[in-house]
Amino acid sequence: MTIHLKGITWNHTRGYVPMAATAQRFMELHPGVVITWEKRSLQEFADAPIQALTGRYDLLVIDHPWAGYAAEHGALLDLGGHLPAAYLADQAAHSVGLSHESYRFNGKQTALVIDAAAPVASFRADLMEREGLRPPETWEELLALARAGRVVLPGIPIDSLMNFYMLCATLGEEPFAGEERVVGRETGTAALELYRELVRLCPDRIFGWNPIAVYEALAGTDEFLYCPFAYGYSNYARPGYSGSVLTFADLVALGDRGRLRSTLGGTGLSISAQSPHREAAVQYAAYVADPLVQRTLYVDSGGQPGHRSAWESEEANRRCGNFFRNTLAALDRAYMRPRYDGYLHFQDHAGDVVRDYLREGGSADRVLGRLNALYAESLRPGGGKL
Repeated sequence: MTIHLKGITWNHTRGYVPMAATAQRFMELHPGVVITWEKRSLQEFADAPIQALTGRYDLLVIDHPWAGYAAEHGALLDLGGHLPAAYLADQAAHSVGLSHESYRFNGKQTALVIDAAAPVASFRADLMEREGLRPPETWEELLALARAGRVVLPGIPIDSLMNFYMLCATLGEEPFAGEERVVGRETGTAALELYRELVRLCPDRIFGWNPIAVYEALAGTDEFLYCPFAYGYSNYARPGYSGSVLTFADLVALGDRGRLRSTLGGTGLSISAQSPHREAAVQYAAYVADPLVQRTLYVDSGGQPGHRSAWESEEANRRCGNFFRNTLAALDRAYMRPRYDGYLHFQDHAGDVVRDYLREGGSADRVLGRLNALYAESLRPGGGKL
């Protein structure tokens, strides 16, 4: 009897091609299994509720803020009870930053990390050299380059919110440390004002751009030189992928606070608790997250791996212009978002609040008040009902 597994991932070379490649090879090794992958947009990946997918798909590539909902409602298989302890221990020991931990909630392993990411810096080294410039190392140097009109960054709501978290964490206060507020007034105001000072020096069209759009603009035109923070895509560091090769680096330093602490992203491979083919699905998930596959087939297919051995691999770095080596420190210190059941209600609405302030200005107190109200809503029983 043939086992047919269906998977859903996100629509980009980095999100789809390595899943198709690993599925093809797994099917060659397991002739009785057929795996098909479908795609959804990056926005749908961030927003669409997983409960609408778990009845249709065996395999789901997810974002870690879903871990709380999955653990609370039993939507995803607890992989801790289906994989050898030694395998999971290796995954934990070779995590990139908090990537592995981000999918573990209330003792349940809701996914295996297959992709690690956080906002990092990127630039056009060829244009920098041609114009006698160098990448900024400090916030003040970043502002100077932005005043010259050469800086671009993603400004859609989700990225605006993630970078607000980044500035708060860098200023010394991680958001959501308590249940009474998102962040203190002093820290929140400083973060908003710093952020608005920068984006006012960038073109208004960034507010419709996600990281992919930013990288396409950087690589495809000579208009911009530098992006200070956007979720990294190793694809754009690979020769032949886009118009020009991008160089990726760590983030700038903010005064005596040190380098920015960006907000952890990446993806995990999970299995629907409703899947009738759990054993085969677990075998495939373990195959994709296997360290050898991660640093060879997965990277070779355009993937951005989650296993640390791949980030430290000489061959993977050679293929990607040292993308992994140059940005690893930024991921290791990245802030991890909340994952409680209900958090996604906050995330779905708070980004618009921050984005609107960045674009239009106004009262920082009003912004923080609205964020606190959304936070309170998300903490209420049923607040996470999607």
